[in-house]
Amino acid sequence: MVKEYTVFKQISFPKLNNLQPGLESTCLKLMEEAGELAQAIGKFRGLNGEKVELKEHEIVDMISKELLDVAQVAVSMMFVLEEEYNINIKEKVEEHVEKLIRKGYIKLEKSDDK
Repeated sequence: MVKEYTVFKQISFPKLNNLQPGLESTCLKLMEEAGELAQAIGKFRGLNGEKVELKEHEIVDMISKELLDVAQVAVSMMFVLEEEYNINIKEKVEEHVEKLIRKGYIKLEKSDDK
């Protein structure tokens, strides 16, 4: 029902099959990737004190790559929770969307993108 009232964009990530991630190692990797994302954004805004020498499109490209790394690791962590702790990802996503609606991040209105 919610899909009738808001736009969902879907990005799919592969399950990494050449690693044996655990909860702790995946969490540490997530923090590392988040740090790299913050560093890229800092470069974009000149927050690191260095003169910005890259072109805007180069920095935005760097940010998008780092953000995808963060997303991949976050999704991988969900796979770990699913496999090691029997978490139902579909159910958790539904609960997450309901929380976003309750907090006002999603306003339910008829969507043309069904």
